[in-house]
Amino acid sequence: MVPSAPGTQPATPDVALQASSISRRYGAVVALADASMTLRRGEVMGLVGDNGAGKSTFLKVLSGAVVPDGGEMVVGGSPVSFRRPSDALEAGIETVYQDLALVDTMSAVQNVYLGREELSKNPFLRLLNVVNDGGMRKRSREVLSELGVGIQSVNVSVKGMSGGQRQCLAIARALLWGRQIVILDEPTAALGVRESAQVLELIGRLRDHGVSVILVSHNMQQLVQVADRVTVMRLGRTIATRDVADVTPEGIVGLITGAVPADVATPEDTSSVVH
Repeated sequence: MVPSAPGTQPATPDVALQASSISRRYGAVVALADASMTLRRGEVMGLVGDNGAGKSTFLKVLSGAVVPDGGEMVVGGSPVSFRRPSDALEAGIETVYQDLALVDTMSAVQNVYLGREELSKNPFLRLLNVVNDGGMRKRSREVLSELGVGIQSVNVSVKGMSGGQRQCLAIARALLWGRQIVILDEPTAALGVRESAQVLELIGRLRDHGVSVILVSHNMQQLVQVADRVTVMRLGRTIATRDVADVTPEGIVGLITGAVPADVATPEDTSSVVH
């Protein structure tokens, strides 16, 4: 039997997503050579690596924004092949990028339902494409309250919200739409200490709701606070996966830089080896 790549394990019912040996080239540039990850249900998985390690491309593959050249993906026990972001959404994967994809001039509830507006239950109004404003506001309030997101009103404009409130709104939107996997790209990068703590607490609540989270972060201290495991990438490859309980922030940095031995060798590691 061929051994699993670092970051993967045999698929079991408790596995939400399994990506194996994902590759992607742009001409002569190798963005991904062998990227792999096994994400369990209700787990927060940190994804780290230096600039150019392949994290962004890997996330784009998982979210359907980039079609890989090779490799396999399984979501919820079923093989998948994403050709576009809508394919990932249908599979239950929601991605929250750093720009949040929120419209400043719209209210919180309008942003939550943007592009997915719920039509009125009245048959006549439904024919006229009248939306169910009351139902959408009620459901938005329920989800935000359930997650403890402190927004004064779902009718308030996003423009007047703080950075932490905006981030929490974007994350809560994923839960409202029943997503089983949420990908967060540097969710605390532009936030202060207090708002970062609020976002980290919300990530923990997602896990409590059985949602699996992939968290990309350069802040190792925050990562070890909220993540269950961490996957490390270097030069387009997954080189190690560790339980957070068994590693320190310094140890993670060591894996990223090469100061700590990885589970697999990369071209950089073997360049000085004499054969």
